[in-house]
Amino acid sequence: MLAKRITTILPDLTFEEALEVTKIHSISGMTDNDIGIITKRPFRSPHHTISPTSMIGGGVIPKPGEISLAHNGVLFLDELPEFNRNTLEVLRGPLEDRNVTISRLYSKVVYPANFMLVTSMNPCPCGYYGSIEKECKCSKLAIEKYLNRISGPLLDRIDLHVEVKPVKYQKLNSGNKVESSKQIKERVNNARRIQYLRYKDLNIFSNAELTPKMIEKYCVLNEECKKILELAFNKLGLSARAYGRILKVARTIADLDGSNNIQKQHLAEAIQYRSLDRKYGDKF
Repeated sequence: MLAKRITTILPDLTFEEALEVTKIHSISGMTDNDIGIITKRPFRSPHHTISPTSMIGGGVIPKPGEISLAHNGVLFLDELPEFNRNTLEVLRGPLEDRNVTISRLYSKVVYPANFMLVTSMNPCPCGYYGSIEKECKCSKLAIEKYLNRISGPLLDRIDLHVEVKPVKYQKLNSGNKVESSKQIKERVNNARRIQYLRYKDLNIFSNAELTPKMIEKYCVLNEECKKILELAFNKLGLSARAYGRILKVARTIADLDGSNNIQKQHLAEAIQYRSLDRKYGDKF
């Protein structure tokens, strides 16, 4: 339910992004001639039985797969461990390169694949591992086998890990007013405008596209933040890839906060989003 609403708070498509999305869907025969250019970010949610070819694209005449159809939008994989491991592993390259190369005997096609990967999963087969409400009935071996369906390198490429606790009835029926998607999107659009102006000469749109060299320039930490990050790395055993991703997330949090520099609270929040590294790191 949360995943399907992500597109409602994502920043508006730029004209260049809208053209890219329209071209990909046109090649796939999925555009409506009466509508013209696509102005909404794509949301793709393939079933867990999808094959690696359907995920990345292919065929005699190579067509875009789900990762390209989700370009500039969201690719949602529900119940992540239920997907074939080979299907999940083909995501590793595109998540880094933001494109996919499909090679055939007489041709080679490169399709863009700059998508936001969103996934959901249970902590174990029965769904109650770590719960204080109900007792987990799974064996240690069953939990490890379930979690091992997801490789560490793939998990390492996911920026945010959020553990969602069950919601009690009283909270569902409280009637308290919450922020609307429209209100949240205003903040997101403001942050995107900040990033657009910051990177206008670099031909990128967002913090997510920063290269390691750009990270050094735009994600500068003060001494206090450096000590916090060093402590987190030593305690959690994070990788070099996680280092760059934490800094980019911290830079985004700072932009949402309207801050020119990354402060300790921004960095601390970004580190908190590596919850699976803390709780399940030894099981992947």
